[in-house]
Amino acid sequence: MNKPSLIRAHNLTRAVILLGLAIYIYHLDHSESLHYYIAPRMEFWVSLCPAPLACIALSLLIQAFLVRKRSICDCTTLPSSAVRNAAVYGIFTIPLLLGFLLPNQALGSAAALKKGMTLSRQYLTEQTLKEKFKSPDIYNEEFAELARLLYAQPVIQVNQEIFYETIGAIDLFKQEFEGKPIRLSGFVYSDPSLDRHNAFALGRFLVLCCTADAAPFGVYIKPEEPVNLPQDTWVEIEGHIHVTRNQGKEIASINAVQIREIKQPKTPYIYPSDNSVDKLRKELASIKR
Repeated sequence: MNKPSLIRAHNLTRAVILLGLAIYIYHLDHSESLHYYIAPRMEFWVSLCPAPLACIALSLLIQAFLVRKRSICDCTTLPSSAVRNAAVYGIFTIPLLLGFLLPNQALGSAAALKKGMTLSRQYLTEQTLKEKFKSPDIYNEEFAELARLLYAQPVIQVNQEIFYETIGAIDLFKQEFEGKPIRLSGFVYSDPSLDRHNAFALGRFLVLCCTADAAPFGVYIKPEEPVNLPQDTWVEIEGHIHVTRNQGKEIASINAVQIREIKQPKTPYIYPSDNSVDKLRKELASIKR
């Protein structure tokens, strides 16, 4: 059986953790910082969490101060070891404290260095392309259709909403896009393997669900003249697509004609698009108007 004081201590601890989590999510939502941690499609649902979390915390507080029971559900024995309780509740309290204490900021070069920057899209097949913009398999048909639309543009403007798909289409058909003008933005990432070639990667983080699964995704940039840009500087690149070799592999790169520093966008991450072709068509139609 559990002592009332032990039950009260556990209920109070859980209530404080849940209330802290509710306050933290509320703070992120109202400071427009949720996008640093989760994908846009999940923001609305996460923003609803503070209310139920606060209700559960209130229920635990009522149980702690008003209910006098020696068991919780007639089958549970609460641990009384201080070390064990500290270890269990520390799993929740330490990340919560770090969330309040550390600044909300986008992932950058430090995280990219740990995870490794990817400079080309990983294909589902390695079949050799035989015809221009013809999909090598059923999995890449959307990229092929997107490539046809992109190729018809005087300058390829890489849209934030379909960043990954656009770069994927270009990389899939890199030989056909040789010499095409392009404009895109991202943060500067460099390492010794790139520095010795007077190059850097223009990076973005691809987020599927939340920042825990964020993967650094970059484009190989070679400036016309040597540049000295600090890591994580946000820039807009204008240049031409070129096929180059990096670590023994052919990749799509950009010979940068112009590099301009910009402010970090409100939403710095990129996300998979459900239908990149339709989004590009709508964007092109709005431009023609």
